[in-house]
Amino acid sequence: MRSISIFGATGSVGESTYDLICRAGGAAAFRTVALTGGRNVARLAEMARVLRADIAVCADETCLPALREALAGSGVEVAAGDAAIADAADRPADWVMSAIVGAAGLVPGLRALRHGRTLALANKESLVTAGPLLMQTARDHGARILPVDSEHSAIFQALAGEDIGAVERIILTASGGALRDWPIEALARATVKEALAHPNWSMGQRITIDSASMFNKALEVIETREFFGVTPEQVEVIIHPESIIHSLVGFQDGAIMAHLGAPDMRHPIGYALNWPDRAPLPVARLDLAQLATLSFRAPDLARYPALRLCREVMAARGLAGAVFNAAKEIALDRFLDGSIGFMDMAGVVEDTLARLLPELGLETDVMTLEDILGADHLARVRAAEAATACAARR
Repeated sequence: MRSISIFGATGSVGESTYDLICRAGGAAAFRTVALTGGRNVARLAEMARVLRADIAVCADETCLPALREALAGSGVEVAAGDAAIADAADRPADWVMSAIVGAAGLVPGLRALRHGRTLALANKESLVTAGPLLMQTARDHGARILPVDSEHSAIFQALAGEDIGAVERIILTASGGALRDWPIEALARATVKEALAHPNWSMGQRITIDSASMFNKALEVIETREFFGVTPEQVEVIIHPESIIHSLVGFQDGAIMAHLGAPDMRHPIGYALNWPDRAPLPVARLDLAQLATLSFRAPDLARYPALRLCREVMAARGLAGAVFNAAKEIALDRFLDGSIGFMDMAGVVEDTLARLLPELGLETDVMTLEDILGADHLARVRAAEAATACAARR
């Protein structure tokens, strides 16, 4: 029986993974080793009971008593805290879903790779902050990374059987998010509720706002460079409001391979779960006649400054990705709590990069986990300072 673990089980990607596993037979078809979640212990406990997991781990240690009570008598082991989540990644599992949002997903993913696991990677921050380290760890231990972001899964599928050396460009599509048609002068006044009203995708709160600001796409540009080994100049972004084409790969003979599908994360998750085979998935089938038209437009860098900043990060290399991601996470926190405005997020990130890159933007891909975590911590401190100063000016 195939064994699996889901890190970030109670988030949107984790829920979709759980849905597919249950549809495929649940505990009768898979042995579930570990499930981890945040503060939603009731849901985590429910999943653990249904899948008969060996262990359930919540990130917040204060939630441990509630998790223990919810799983009393089930035979499921319980634990809490970041260290316990990392330790859970050491448990033998054939396939590991990395769906923890943010830099917190890096350590468990690395631990799984060190044991030669197949890592289904939905945590884009891992590649942004530590791409060279993550990819080298996979090579050193005979592990495999399968992309789960819809864009990178699309690229991965378009490249099946192809020579990466024949690739001329990779085109990431972006919906443009909830605010894509707003007048640019109105963006500064956008509220959290307005930024969360995504027209196509059903995602978690943080990734939905990242979609509206295009920080999500900025991370994906860096992720593409790291995962596929292409140059920054080969990675393009196009606004595609319908979210039907998930990415495109252009080859040196002028051909372009596009991956189309309904905007449903169960497709890339299911592809990674069943790879190298394809299995039936409960996703909508496209009716091209009903769609009729697919539209595209170039992104406006004034509207989406994150796309400009990610180019600066790729040019700096080194620890710049860790700084970029950490500053983005702090800026997002501050937007969510109302301290800063929607367009202020990019300003906080840019200020943090300007302050830290001369110190940390080393032109090397040789870095340790300690280097990355240190840069992450320092960037959070500097970004918090920048956000506080920004809030004081409002």
